[in-house]
Amino acid sequence: MKKVVLAFSGGLDTSFCCIYLTKDLGLEVHSVVVNTGGFSEEELKEIEARAYALGVKSHSAIDETADYYRDTIKYLIFGNVLKNATYPLSVSAERVCQATAIANYAKKIGAACVAHGSTGAGNDQVRFDMIFQTLIPGVEIITPIRDLKLSREAEIEYLNKHGVEYSAEKAKYSINKGLWGTSVGGAETLTSNQYLPESAWPTPVTSSEEQNITIDFEKGEPVALNGEKMSSVHVIQQLQAIAQPYGIGRDIHVGDTIIGIKGRVGFEAAASLILVKAHHTLEKHTLTKWQLSWKDQIAAFYGNWMHEGQMHDPVMRDIEAFLRSSQETVTGRVFVTLHPYRFVIVGIESDHDLMSNKFGTYGEMNAGYTGDDVKGFSKIFGNQTIIWHKVNDKG
Repeated sequence: MKKVVLAFSGGLDTSFCCIYLTKDLGLEVHSVVVNTGGFSEEELKEIEARAYALGVKSHSAIDETADYYRDTIKYLIFGNVLKNATYPLSVSAERVCQATAIANYAKKIGAACVAHGSTGAGNDQVRFDMIFQTLIPGVEIITPIRDLKLSREAEIEYLNKHGVEYSAEKAKYSINKGLWGTSVGGAETLTSNQYLPESAWPTPVTSSEEQNITIDFEKGEPVALNGEKMSSVHVIQQLQAIAQPYGIGRDIHVGDTIIGIKGRVGFEAAASLILVKAHHTLEKHTLTKWQLSWKDQIAAFYGNWMHEGQMHDPVMRDIEAFLRSSQETVTGRVFVTLHPYRFVIVGIESDHDLMSNKFGTYGEMNAGYTGDDVKGFSKIFGNQTIIWHKVNDKG
């Protein structure tokens, strides 16, 4: 029997794939769940038990959380990346990491095939296919849900037929949780005018008292929360635990898919939105105008190219080098206040703050130049525009 590595989450689509690959295609299924910070130990054990109950030959859990931060999330923070000024690429970035880990695992066990449960309507099919084609070009890619054009109802019927109970209610919302946020898809996100009901959000709103927190950054990376030093991964996890119960970071993203259609997805991502906004505020104090300007342009491309699964394009390493260099002075503390459904960036403290009053106070006084200096500068700075108007204004 040929070995197939199946990207497995334990949800409806990958449960279908387990049965189909074994029963219909006669393959030896080796399931893999790639943990990018979205699963507890208990959940991983449940996924393993489910995989074996569905008949897999072997099951592995690969913890990529630290690598996910180091190789991907760190640069999303450096670049203040929010897709369409809204979405922190919670799933996009995660899929790139997961597909890479699965490709490496398929090479490790000498699999002839690799399978994933993507449909034919979304971005994941392109991300997985493209990365597999790049990293394991000789391995056959199998995509049962896409190839058979299955509805969720058809998948449930198939599973029930093979003795696997799966209810329609359980499949009502598709939830994907990871270190950088949780996505939520359902009937409402398939429309253009409906919002997700309260019951669809994974984290209920239980916090209502105003809370002040601090986040410390060193060279652009979050290194402490409320004065307590910890790894950047733990900063994200603990900030999420504090802020998500406020309902912060809930939104619906509307974007262009890789295959050219529009799509909507709900998400809750309190930690990522707070960190991006806090980091951006610190940058506005510690970087020059043109550092900020070029970062905005380059980071927008970086986020879009990552969203489209192109993480292995060498241009991404070039951009990462620029982003790392830009963070040399992005060190300091950011003060944040949490409220129900919103947060406020109060301000920053940094030894690299370019707003230092040693050089003047905006709108009040300056210490680095005189009024006569400004008069001369204004004439020179506007000289070409002045000449254009003298040459072309005929009135």
